[in-house]
Amino acid sequence: MKSLLKGLKTILYSPHLINRKKVGKSMAGHSKWANIKHRKGRADAVRAKLFSKLGREIYVAAKLGGGDPDMNPRLRLAIATARGQSMPKDGIEKNIQKGIGGGEGEEYEEIRYEGYGPGGVAVIVECLSDNRNRTAAEVRSIFAKGNGNLGETGSVNFMFDRCGEIAYPADKTGADDMFEAALDAGASDVESDDEQHQILCEADDFAAVRDALEAKYGEPERQGLIWKPNVTSEVDEDGARAILRLVDALEDSDDVQHVTTNFEAPDDVMEKIMAEE
Repeated sequence: MKSLLKGLKTILYSPHLINRKKVGKSMAGHSKWANIKHRKGRADAVRAKLFSKLGREIYVAAKLGGGDPDMNPRLRLAIATARGQSMPKDGIEKNIQKGIGGGEGEEYEEIRYEGYGPGGVAVIVECLSDNRNRTAAEVRSIFAKGNGNLGETGSVNFMFDRCGEIAYPADKTGADDMFEAALDAGASDVESDDEQHQILCEADDFAAVRDALEAKYGEPERQGLIWKPNVTSEVDEDGARAILRLVDALEDSDDVQHVTTNFEAPDDVMEKIMAEE
């Protein structure tokens, strides 16, 4: 399985309550798997595909909002995400210049698909496509082959909250200092464990919270708007393997940018699956 476990962290998100947990069990477990996947993915054959998707987002952001990241929040986020994945600087610049070139180029459309995977796990698929019919057919086929069902828009997004996420490595600062800084910046949830600090905030507050923390601690290792599950689907080992196969197949599609699910599996199950990687 070569895809990243993006968006599979399953601690419930409370938009009105700061929650400081040094080692929240479900959060810490999925955070650990996400970090392992992230590191392994960097050294894998999926780098080229990943850079292509990151480049597409940079291109679209620059085309829609201009090439100055200080004046274009979407481009700034796209560049930061690309840097976090070690995308070469010349690749970033090439896509910015392509986006602001003013000539004829690809026309991409943002599309979100929603459905259910094996075991009733909710799945959100975010795409950038230059051919809606092609993308819809491909996503529908992947769901069908993965024992899932593609639903209508809105069929599962009520199980998620749209929020901002900012993450720093654990050695950046202590848990108490990060908690205080995030609170002052306007965050609504903070989780710290032995690998990272994860800060969550309302989607509308993301830019302000990110800028405040960046001024204090520098560029985060991960940042962006995510779908945070507010309802989780517990699965056993077979269920975890099935949903991860579906996520992998979706992320192998050139048009798919992000896949989020609400599955939750025990740590021992995830340890066993990861050991087989």
